[in-house]
Amino acid sequence: MAHKPLEGIRVLEVAAYISGPYAGAILASLGAEVVKIEPPEGEAFRRKDGNRSAYFVQYNVGKKSVALDLKAPAAICAIKAMLPGFDVLIENMRPGKMEQLGLGAAVCRAISPRLVYTSVSGFGSGGPLVDRPAYDSIGQSIGGIYSIMNDPGDVRLTGTCMADLITAINVALGILGALVGRAGAGGTGVHIETSVMEAVSTLTIDAMSQAFDEGLDPVRQTRHPQAQNFCLRTASGDSITMHLSSSEKFWRALLRATGREDLLADPRFARFQDRVIPEHYFVIKGIMEAEFLRQTRDEWERRLIENDVPFAPALTLREVAVHPQTEWLGMMDESDNGRVLVRAPWRFDGVRPARDHHAPHVGEHTHEVLADLLGAEAAAALIGARAADAPQAA
Repeated sequence: MAHKPLEGIRVLEVAAYISGPYAGAILASLGAEVVKIEPPEGEAFRRKDGNRSAYFVQYNVGKKSVALDLKAPAAICAIKAMLPGFDVLIENMRPGKMEQLGLGAAVCRAISPRLVYTSVSGFGSGGPLVDRPAYDSIGQSIGGIYSIMNDPGDVRLTGTCMADLITAINVALGILGALVGRAGAGGTGVHIETSVMEAVSTLTIDAMSQAFDEGLDPVRQTRHPQAQNFCLRTASGDSITMHLSSSEKFWRALLRATGREDLLADPRFARFQDRVIPEHYFVIKGIMEAEFLRQTRDEWERRLIENDVPFAPALTLREVAVHPQTEWLGMMDESDNGRVLVRAPWRFDGVRPARDHHAPHVGEHTHEVLADLLGAEAAAALIGARAADAPQAA
């Protein structure tokens, strides 16, 4: 692909950790120029490892780093002066913090009416939780993910970050919509607001529908009978996942693959409507658990493929990274220092956008960006006054 969709779009990122930076990374992978504002000591996600932190690298390759001390009035003035050069601003500070700095939405949009100003918070800009700190686990908990992912009375943490990531995806989606809308609004930008709590609802929307359709609070196994899905341990110690849904042909295919066509005569399993009855589903589950322990995962894969049963091996993340389908899709890449990068999840005219492999050092582009937008003399003055830091500047 010779041209990336967002080439020519400039993004100013005043954000840390995941919800803001991953949104910036998505936009960067689409061709936007993303300038990351960091404190002189660097964003906390660098974890004192410079541009080698696996977490910082994943969310920040391809960006330009400008180190500014936001406690210095001159740094705030510099950001205001740079705003007309940007299309988008992303911030994920606590509500009110940007206003305290003099960089609230009203001020910034008055300076640059075309700016798409994007605010990301834990719970929104008002309400009883507005001042509460929010991290990924807080978002998963209050958004209902922990209750859905566990059994009644046994709520536990999930195994990975989900709330911050889906927030970032929703942030990027909102920005893309705003950029399209700006073209039809005489070039005027908007103030986008979203929160971790709101974004999590895009993951729980199906469970919310089920909650009010059936008058219950869904938990880990609530949807399993309806979806007719199973995750079954095999004789080799690994597992196979199947999703049969409502198709009679897949149910019959599973019985052929397992040699249990005798179950066709059991009235409890005669129709999909019979099999979704929880008591009947869990009988099937018990039968299949016993059957799948008789053969290895490789053998079950062969049988399920032969009989066209919808299935997948339950892979570990390191297995995913080297799976032949992952390789065919070109999903993985490496940064300059060998860190694993997950590439953008789209292809345009058959080509997946490549991610820049370089994660910036703190302040690596301070002089370059400031000189470009403010002039070399102003850039030198900011650095000399220690309102900006350019340790990598030549």
